[in-house]
Amino acid sequence: MKTHFFPLVFLLIFSLAQGLNPKCDIQDHGSNLQVFHVYSPCSPFKPSKPLSWEEDVLQTLAKDQARVQFLSSLVAKKSVVPIASGRQIVQSPTYIVKANIGTPPQPMLMAMDTSSDAAWVPCTGCIGCSSTAFDFAKSTTFRTLGCQAAQCKQVPNPTCGGSACAFNMTYGGSTIAGNLSQDTITLATDPIPNYTFGCLQKTAGSSVPPQGVLGLGRGPLSLLSQSQNLYQSTFSYCLPSIRSPNFSGSLRLGPSGQPVRIKYTPLLKNPRRPSLYYVNLIGIRVGRRIVDIPPSAIAFNPSTGAGTIIDSGTVFTRLVEPAYVAVRDAFRRRVRVANVTSLGGFDTCYSVPINAPTITFMFSGMNVTLPQENLLLHSTAGSITCLAMASAPALNVIANMQQQNHRVVFDVPNSRMGVARERCS
Repeated sequence: MKTHFFPLVFLLIFSLAQGLNPKCDIQDHGSNLQVFHVYSPCSPFKPSKPLSWEEDVLQTLAKDQARVQFLSSLVAKKSVVPIASGRQIVQSPTYIVKANIGTPPQPMLMAMDTSSDAAWVPCTGCIGCSSTAFDFAKSTTFRTLGCQAAQCKQVPNPTCGGSACAFNMTYGGSTIAGNLSQDTITLATDPIPNYTFGCLQKTAGSSVPPQGVLGLGRGPLSLLSQSQNLYQSTFSYCLPSIRSPNFSGSLRLGPSGQPVRIKYTPLLKNPRRPSLYYVNLIGIRVGRRIVDIPPSAIAFNPSTGAGTIIDSGTVFTRLVEPAYVAVRDAFRRRVRVANVTSLGGFDTCYSVPINAPTITFMFSGMNVTLPQENLLLHSTAGSITCLAMASAPALNVIANMQQQNHRVVFDVPNSRMGVARERCS
């Protein structure tokens, strides 16, 4: 099967009017949802004309770099408010699930983002929105929140010219505007009444995402917080590899059914950016040898935001430069091929077959050893192989390619994250 790596990164909500391939539209059950890669055969969002492998990699790297720079820019700043916290970047979704919004339910395809609390969706009549909108007038449970609502205090730049709690944001060269709203969202068979989100009325500019955003972060208005009674702030996902023919994984909400035999590492909290999932990375092994990395390159520092996060929206793992250079050099020494080439932001590529070592991320209480499928990019013809990691400006990001075919559990009440190998597809 040909392997393509498409632009993957930003996580949005899409109308099911463009829906899943009918053969893939399997009913979700309990609190378990199927997870599809956005370019799987089941997804309506695969490009009609695939790019070449090199173009795919370069585009994905560029968008990945923008996301990493954005995440790095956040860590040392005061935490931004969760509703409609518009990012300064526009990227494509990576992993999507099916959900229903409103009464009667309007089916939607929804993407998951562990580093966002944002919740907004284009609504009927939205000026500048480029896709099918949520028709709130057809929902008997929809309501617009007033200025007196407690949630209105968490909206950026709220205005109360009328009765509605309205927001207006500028980011990049673009703006979004809308009203703070509530409706029922149903995931698998679980209805979540009075879910708070931004109902977009107007967008302008090239930076505006074409759809909406739903976050799985730890902030006060994320899905996790708003469904706390139902899911106890616990969830896990298993992200399918895009090499797999079915490209289907799962999102499991709530403590029930989570793995019993799994090792955990503590979740850390940066008070300046409390929604991000920080973990304590204490070392990295290449093969069996621990790499000599300056401790400051991987140390958690809540005052600056430095450290390591787990992120579902970045594609390729990024390490701050001293850590990346040390790991890259150790990898090259183990491969023992003199002719190393580069491709875009990847500086460790080979045009001959290689025997690559494993790489192990060593966390407090838990090691995660990655095989070649989580480490290497192979061109369509197999003539180029690259180490799928790069350097980052200020923050280590464990990304979704390195998480594929692992069950990743977020147990927020116990402040811990677990990882276990699992074939997701």
